[in-house]
Order: sequence, then structure tokens, then C-alpha cells
Amino acid sequence: MKGTLAQFRSYDRGVRLLMVNQFTINLGFYMLMPYFAAHLSGSLGLAGWLVGLVLGVRNFSQQGMFLIGGTLADRLGCKPMIIAGLVLRVAGFAALGLVESVPALLAASAATGLAGALFNPATRAYLAAGDRRVEAFALFNVFYQAGILLGPLVGMVLTGAGFRVTCLTAAGIFAVLSVVQIRGLPARRAQGAATAPGGARETVPAQWRGILANRPFLLFAAAMTGSYVLTFQVYLALPLEVRRLGGEGPFAGAATAALFAVSGLSTVLFQTRVTAWCKARTTPGGALTGGLLVMGGAFVPLLLAAAVPVPDGGPGRWLLAAGPATLAALLLAVGTMIAYPFEMDTIVRLSGDRLVATHYGLYNTVCGIGITAGNLLTGAALDAAGASGAAALPWLSLAALGALCAAAVRWLHRSGRLPDPVPTGRAEPAAA
Repeated sequence: MKGTLAQFRSYDRGVRLLMVNQFTINLGFYMLMPYFAAHLSGSLGLAGWLVGLVLGVRNFSQQGMFLIGGTLADRLGCKPMIIAGLVLRVAGFAALGLVESVPALLAASAATGLAGALFNPATRAYLAAGDRRVEAFALFNVFYQAGILLGPLVGMVLTGAGFRVTCLTAAGIFAVLSVVQIRGLPARRAQGAATAPGGARETVPAQWRGILANRPFLLFAAAMTGSYVLTFQVYLALPLEVRRLGGEGPFAGAATAALFAVSGLSTVLFQTRVTAWCKARTTPGGALTGGLLVMGGAFVPLLLAAAVPVPDGGPGRWLLAAGPATLAALLLAVGTMIAYPFEMDTIVRLSGDRLVATHYGLYNTVCGIGITAGNLLTGAALDAAGASGAAALPWLSLAALGALCAAAVRWLHRSGRLPDPVPTGRAEPAAA
């Protein structure tokens, strides 16, 4: 941990501020959103389909608008988009705690999603424009996961005093962040902003056509989509499996919390060391391939456990319910630690250091579509497994997805479509 803090201090003020900013963004978001569905269905008494609609609008407004947010960051600069997103989330979170009508809830939910679409590509483009890009994204992931880890715990305490208190507290956090960014974040335009190689200003349609013609980038985005489907199973398939075997009640809640704790803590403690180890021993393509293989292998413990007779009850059943799922969560975190910093760096290299925020925006949109489709298929596999008694089906499918994505990335790397970094002749400080 000392090495992580030393590395943090080695970056300039803008990068350090964005690291803390991302931690606080996730703290505010995850102290509220895990309890939002219960508020809608319980306190407000909305039907299940309306709860799904409100949550779906938030997700769609974020995933669907990432490209717009990235384009605006390239044209107007990263700082204005980061601030605009934070201010919009202040309004959205405050409204979620104050309004009760369905139209108002839909508008507030859409605002919180659009806010993420504005500041997420801009933040990543800001980091990509600095030095030691791979290490910066590794450290960024530490702060990102720390916010996810602590947010629900803070939210659990605040929600005891009422959901409105949680919403207004989250809005206050984003208000403070907005002021801090306005006063303290140095302005920085995204790389390659909005001009063509000859210096002329490009139109937005021309920019988008150019990115859509970047075949290696699109192939890479498609190949990496599977990694997001796999990691999302910490929220979907793994908790469902814990409840299927362990039953509802305190055990299921504690075991599900353990999944998130293992994932977040391992990243906070080991991300920078894993990145330094990978950078010293393999290429970015090798790290990406290895990370995807580990993610796919995360479901092997569950696949093996499916062949074990399920005890009638007691500690044996609890161990079978929690043990393989927790190990899977840990391996998914390790795979992400291996791949994520090199993934973010590869996007920049595939962009040719031009329109970086727009590339990040389109990449997030493609992955968001993939997550939706992948979760529908995963849900179908879980249902089919329950109906047929073939408990191994979902885990076999997810392991195969990891292997398929790893093979696709390896092929892209070996065929030269994923260029390795050009040596600069300058040694970079290693992460501790």
C-alpha cells in the first residue's frame, strides 16, 4: 500500500485529482444505486416493470450517450465535460430523493446516466494524455474499486435514516466535487482533439466515419466485450448461485457481500503490483490474452462444483454455495487487474492518439450493448440449467466465452492489428 501511495504522489496535480475524483464518484454512486430498486418498489410502491424501466433508462442514457460525451470532450476539452457531468449528477441524485411521480423519476434517472456519459470518456482521455499511461490506469482502477467497495457500506448506514437522506448526501458529494474540479483541475484538451492530420477542423460525422472505418479498433472492442460480460457476473450469476444453493436469509446476504469485498479489496491491494509484474514480463497483447483466460477460468471452480452432490444442509451446503463463487469473484478481479490497464492503453494506440475521448465513448457503447446481450444469454442459460438440471451449463458457457475472447485478442495481436508500444528509450518508474 505504501508503494501505491508513493506512485500516486509521483503524478501531477491533475491526475491525482482525477484519481480522488473517481473514488468519490463511485462512493457517491454506489452508496445510492444498490438501494434504489428497493426504494422504488417499497417506499414508492412501483410495479416491477416500472422499476425495471426506471433503472433501464439510467443505463441506456449512459451507454447510449457515451459516444456523444466523448465527442464533446474532444471538441470542447476534457475539463468542461467532467464538470458538466458532475453538475448534472447533482441535479439527478437530488431529484431521485425528492420526486415521486414516474415521469420525474424517469427524467432524474436519465440525467444521472447522461452525467456518466459526459465525464467518463473525458476522464479517461485526460489520463491518457499524461505520462506513464499504463501505470496511471492501474492506479485509477485502485481508486475506482475502492469507491465501489466503500459506497454500499456508507449507503447502508444512511439508508437507515431514509433514502432521501442518501440521495441528498450523494448529491452533496457531487456538488463538492464539482467545485473542486472547477477550482483545481488543470485544463487539458483530449489528444488529437477535433482536427484532421492536416490541421483542418473535422465535422462530427467525418470523425465518426473515420472511427467506424478503424477496423482493428472495432475488432478489439468486439473481442473485449466478453470481458465485461464475464466480470458483470459478480452482480448477476454469482449471487444467484449463492442463493440457489445457500437459500435466502442472512447467509446469502453475507456471502454475496463477500463476493464484492474480495473483488474490491484484492484490486486495492494488488493492482499496481500486478501491472508492474505484467509490464516487466509480457507484451500488452500477452497481458490482455492472459487476463481474459483468467476471467474465463474463474468459472471453472463453479463448473467443478456442479459435479459435486449438494448436501442437504449445514456447513457443507454453505461451503459449496459460497466457496466456488468467492473464488470465481477473486479470479475475475485478478483477470481484470491483468488486462484493464493494457486495455485502456491499447485503445489509445489504436486511435493513433487522435480523438481519444470519442474512441473511449464508442468503445464503452459497444461494450454496453455487449453486456446487455450477454446478460440476457446468461439469464437464459441459468433458466435452462434450472429447468433441465444441467447445473454446469452457465459456467461452461462463460468459461468458453473467456477462452473465445482470449483467442480473438491473441489473433489480433499476432496478426499485427494490436501494435505494441513504440520504445521511447526512457525508463519509466516501476510500480511497487
